[in-house]
Amino acid sequence: MARQSRAPVVLLTRPAPQSQRFAQALQARLPSVQVIVSPLMQTEWLHPPLPSLAFGALILTSETGAEAAGRLRATGSPLPATAFCVGPRTTDTACAAGFEAISADGDVHALAALIRATHPQGPLLHIRGEDVAGTLAETLTNSGIETHSAILYAQRPCPLSPAALTLLQGEGPVLVPLFSPRSAQILAQALPPEAKAPLWIVAISQAAATAAPALTPARLAVALHPDGGNMLQTVLQMLSADANLESGHL
Repeated sequence: MARQSRAPVVLLTRPAPQSQRFAQALQARLPSVQVIVSPLMQTEWLHPPLPSLAFGALILTSETGAEAAGRLRATGSPLPATAFCVGPRTTDTACAAGFEAISADGDVHALAALIRATHPQGPLLHIRGEDVAGTLAETLTNSGIETHSAILYAQRPCPLSPAALTLLQGEGPVLVPLFSPRSAQILAQALPPEAKAPLWIVAISQAAATAAPALTPARLAVALHPDGGNMLQTVLQMLSADANLESGHL
């Protein structure tokens, strides 16, 4: 494969706090990389009534969901102490909010397996956003673990920033980490007709990779494990493969 004539710029499209954290971690490992942050989603907090049940534990499948649980707990809502969490970042956020968090260290399938193996008492409450992949509550209920859902936030689409639009309309490669299938869908919808930059996609999971063809990627890689640390490593590996970036920092 012919090498690109320019070093790729990394475009981060997650909500601002997560994108800034990933940018700092990336530039700490590879100071020469250029990063543009252009969030394509903004969190809107929702306030629906919760089911009137004595829940045995929470299920948290995202960092934002853990933050939503913490916000709800701060209002005095009676929530269980235990929270089953999908991965380390969600677990850390839940712990910071005062929950006794148990991490599945994986994806939603690993989380479901952990919950089944734990045999929790009482109904469970899955705190989630409007858009999720899969039907975790239904899956667990069908397996004999009564589970309800509470939609406490929505990720509203945002337009690309002027800097991101200019980048995508250029000819140099743009590396985009995708942390969910929905991220790929929103980016595909946000791309301007004039976009011609080759897209190098790093997907957090096979589900995210399955949504990536809508972006016609020039290169595509999938993280070995669906978490931030493996995403960072896969991004670094893709960048280090380019002849125009020094790999001495990796």
